Amino acid sequence: MSVTALNPFRTTFAENIFRQKYAQGDDDSWHALAVRLVDDVCGRFQGKGEPLLSVTDRETLVEYISEMKFIPGGRYLYYAGRPFHGWNNCFLLKGEEDTREEWGALLNRASSCLMTGGGIGVDYSVFRPRGAKLGRTGGVASGPLPLMRSINEVGRNVQQGGARRSAIYASLNWRHQDAEEFLHAKDWHTMGVGKSGYTLWDAKQDDFNFHAPLDMTNISLNYDDAFLEAGLCETFLRNVDQACRSGEPGLSFNFGPQEMDTLRNACCEVVSADDSDVCNLGSINLANVESPQELESIVELATKFLVCGTLRATLPYEKVDTVRVKNRRLGLGLMGIHEWLLKRGYPYEVVPELHNWLGIYRVGSNYHAQLFCDALGISRPVACRAIAPTGTIGIMASTTTGIEPLYAVAYKRRYLTAGTVWKYEYVVDATAQCLIEEYGLDPDRIETAAALAPTPERRIKFQADVQDYVDMAISSTINLPAWGTPHNNPDTVQDMARLLRQYAPRLRGFTCYPDGARGGQPLTLVEYATALRERGVVFEEHVACKDGVCGI
Repeated sequence: MSVTALNPFRTTFAENIFRQKYAQGDDDSWHALAVRLVDDVCGRFQGKGEPLLSVTDRETLVEYISEMKFIPGGRYLYYAGRPFHGWNNCFLLKGEEDTREEWGALLNRASSCLMTGGGIGVDYSVFRPRGAKLGRTGGVASGPLPLMRSINEVGRNVQQGGARRSAIYASLNWRHQDAEEFLHAKDWHTMGVGKSGYTLWDAKQDDFNFHAPLDMTNISLNYDDAFLEAGLCETFLRNVDQACRSGEPGLSFNFGPQEMDTLRNACCEVVSADDSDVCNLGSINLANVESPQELESIVELATKFLVCGTLRATLPYEKVDTVRVKNRRLGLGLMGIHEWLLKRGYPYEVVPELHNWLGIYRVGSNYHAQLFCDALGISRPVACRAIAPTGTIGIMASTTTGIEPLYAVAYKRRYLTAGTVWKYEYVVDATAQCLIEEYGLDPDRIETAAALAPTPERRIKFQADVQDYVDMAISSTINLPAWGTPHNNPDTVQDMARLLRQYAPRLRGFTCYPDGARGGQPLTLVEYATALRERGVVFEEHVACKDGVCGI
């Protein structure tokens, strides 16, 4: 085994993430985790029967994981070798019929999924709008938003697997009569806090954990084929306006053969039409792959690994197992794409060489999924590829996450101490520093998400170009300048709407984050030289934060 495999961590911070989240004991190592994970997922089931993969395949797969060329999702890493095989990241739910019984059943399904540690996404489009008459009781319907808020509160009070903040997504069809109310469901800046004179947005600035409606939940409107005929309709324009102001609601696109695939997981990369479908994620770290030939081998074994996961994972209730057998979704994703581009001197574009590598990813995952499932005598996957945000595992691998560019080379990080005192430090991004040192990059010339914010088409086109190779979806958040600035204001909304309408048929969704849009934003940009000069010094803020993001 190479030195890299024995000690794959590029920074102390990356190793600390492993120690804090995934190591099982002080003596554990990344290689040891890889060994027990591959044995758990692909070896003999509970020590009995024939292994699912050959000895050679298992040994090679251990090597790829050890060298961080393939990293299974965080749930796989955490549960490696544990009796409970909670390997699935998220569950996809929907209201199936407009009845009060389904309200209770959906709450039960959501609770069951959250308590096993998975996030959830829910499509509420089936439920009748607020104010509709109820035939049996003579009353009126409350609409789907109270149910969304109820599930949000379940998420607040159910720690995922006893340890993690809940991840929840909610969606509604763009033609639903409550779409307008949904668009403004998270307008915290207009919602007062008692008689304090503060809004919920102000309160969130001072305390990110202050309770607010749907604060555990990401929300989006679903757009179907009828939208393509409607063009720049008023609902779409208001949706784009809201997204540019506050980041939500996002937009979910489902057209043609995929029109019914309105369900999403919490991060929106896995799609389905079936209630109780499930995620099954792992990512190829493109930055560490040495050649197209090696990529072919990694795609084959990573695909087989995820197929094995569909046979071994523990699930919260019987229907999830039934849907998993039917669909057998594999979420083979990518990460480290921006590092791959930077080390070759490319701009943030899907250049011809990257197109070739993406083709290997697409063709290989389809081919080996079908071949391996046929050999095992099980159903073939209905989809094989989904690109997750890879936040934690991207940090652990010290590479760029998902398809995202680096957020920033340097920034000011603010945090709350003693409940009321805001402090801040200047930080050089650990991944950026690795790339600067290893590839001799000029820190002032690296294209970052923050630098690309005034020109969102670069990011949107990149997502569309990669989406051409992905049969489910891509989780990506496009940074925008703060609302009210020259590149993001009421006069730019029409242009943004036209841009999104142009790319919508090649996207599965759009999510953005305008700078400063949510309370407690911890990071603001600074120059690299400033961060180097002030690194390690802790400062205290002495300015009230009510009217904006502190420290800007």
